[in-house]
Amino acid sequence: MPVRTSTAEWKGSIQEGSGHMVVGKGAYDGPFSFASRFEDGTGTNPEELIAAAHAGCFSMALSGALTRAGTPPTSIATTAKVHIERGEAGFDITEIELDTVGEVPGIDAEAFQKAADGAKVGCPVSKALKAVKITLKTTLK
Repeated sequence: MPVRTSTAEWKGSIQEGSGHMVVGKGAYDGPFSFASRFEDGTGTNPEELIAAAHAGCFSMALSGALTRAGTPPTSIATTAKVHIERGEAGFDITEIELDTVGEVPGIDAEAFQKAADGAKVGCPVSKALKAVKITLKTTLK
């Protein structure tokens, strides 16, 4: 199996410094900063990248489960919201909200929810993030 690689470099102090990330082979190549992470600054941040990875992994896992069950989806669109909060020992990722909308011919809402619950537990990113509370909301179009 392939090994996936991304890089990041940070220069300077935490609040005044700046960083640069390259995701994979350049899918994202740009800045990150204290402001992009904890305020509304330009660039991305680690939590957005985790959200993107989780949304992508979950959507693919759900598509796979539905396809194996004989009901391949037309579309699975997932939004992931990563919550970061300051605690006594520093910052923690406290929750990830998955909100998925599926277009799946020939399936009812109960079967869609069951497949989504399985994908939430089984996708590799969910497994890697199992220390974090993960919630799931599903909508079947």
